[in-house]
Amino acid sequence: MAAVPPRQKVVVVGAGPVGSLAALYAAARGDQVEVYELRGDLRDPKTVPLNFTKSINLALSERGLNSLTHLRRPGLIENVLQDTIPMYGRMIHGRDGGELWETSQAYDVHGRAINAVDRGTLNNALLDELERAPNVKLFFNHKLTGADFRTNKAWFERRIPGETPKADSLGVAGRSPEIEVSFDYLIGADGAHSASRFHMMKFARVDYQQEYIDTLWCEFRIPPTENGDFRISPNHLHIWPGREFMFIALPSADRSFTCTLFAPSGHYLTLENASEDLHAFFNLHFPGVCPELIDPEALSEQFNVNPHLPLISIKCRPHHFSSAVTILGDAAHAVLPFYGQGLNAGLEDVRVLFEQLDKHKVYDPDISVYTRSVRRHAAFQAYTDQRCDDTHAINDLSKENFLEMRAGVKSPLYKLRKAIEETIDRRLPFLGWKTQYARISFSNQRYSEAVQAVQHQSDVLGIGLSSVLVVGLGAVSVLLWKYPRVFSPVSFFRYSVGVLANTWARLSRH
Repeated sequence: MAAVPPRQKVVVVGAGPVGSLAALYAAARGDQVEVYELRGDLRDPKTVPLNFTKSINLALSERGLNSLTHLRRPGLIENVLQDTIPMYGRMIHGRDGGELWETSQAYDVHGRAINAVDRGTLNNALLDELERAPNVKLFFNHKLTGADFRTNKAWFERRIPGETPKADSLGVAGRSPEIEVSFDYLIGADGAHSASRFHMMKFARVDYQQEYIDTLWCEFRIPPTENGDFRISPNHLHIWPGREFMFIALPSADRSFTCTLFAPSGHYLTLENASEDLHAFFNLHFPGVCPELIDPEALSEQFNVNPHLPLISIKCRPHHFSSAVTILGDAAHAVLPFYGQGLNAGLEDVRVLFEQLDKHKVYDPDISVYTRSVRRHAAFQAYTDQRCDDTHAINDLSKENFLEMRAGVKSPLYKLRKAIEETIDRRLPFLGWKTQYARISFSNQRYSEAVQAVQHQSDVLGIGLSSVLVVGLGAVSVLLWKYPRVFSPVSFFRYSVGVLANTWARLSRH
């Protein structure tokens, strides 16, 4: 009888939500797991995020929840969901004349919601689960400084917070001494500026594309009322749209709102050089925010103190090298935040990766170390083949959704199409017709397949509307021929203009 190979040793770089979930998946399959994190313990309030601010609030939807569910730890789901706030749609804010208005746009005809979740709450729940796992070790304040993916070794620089290393303990070039770690495979989940990806690219021929859009973001906060209640509806993602920029607000568990100003860098530069114009800028473009929701002093302070940060999108292919390393989440595909899918795509990466490992029978007990390595390589290749197409698709959709959120949501044409598609979904469910948003946020359909399905629907809708137009013009032509006096061109033109004007007015009001 063949000897049972030793359990795999898995090194996970990055202890954020994606890295923590990947470590839990590996641990659940019996692997010996070591997690290395550049920062201190993320559960410690004193740990400063890498960008020196809280990140943009997270939206947890079906894909992320499904990935958490596959871990089969019901208590984890309960801990995460108890502090989430369901958002059933967008609340669009504006002003006509001197009157403020707001209008709701539901995300889904079936009443489904996405969940606003604090990054720390989710991360803490996952780290607590990891700490309870006997085959997991957590190493904070460890920076990945090198990796050899042919010999399966990595090197980490250990940093002790608040302690200056003694001169005789410093390594080369005055750096802290490094430790060497061996592994069967390494998972890189260390964010958009991933050290894991950087070292993987020394071995793999990686097609890599990085783009900074000309938009910066700054975080603001709408506090609760004096009575400790929400100042605006907690069950919506609030949007103040503008042509070039927008202001959004997501609810938090403490009944405040975490807000974000997205604007071109030129606008930020102007406001930084003339901060007295900030209040006028908000009054003009985001009516009802200041002073109604945020005190003018607080608005100025937050704009001046909170950093003005860039937005990056990344595409790369492949997402692995050999059987030694694979990358997940932002390390593989940083996406813009405008579809609320960055977290969900990263968590889905974990589920897809381990489904491929299971499918390729990497965890069969009666296989040799060599066979396991061959199967793991095949699983990594299958993961790359699937996820590259999907993550490139959500990357593109996230860019497009920025245009929709800052301008399209007020367009009568957008509202008309949304109304048609939702009516078909509600009234004719057997057709399988769904809006793009529903396919992305409320299903586990592959992103690339969702894009193809939506394109097919657009083609069908275009043909249908064209057919209606042709039939309508034909009917009008017959009427003009049979009743020339009643349906004269002048009368018909006046009637058509009246119908169009009334339709436009109704759409604009809603």
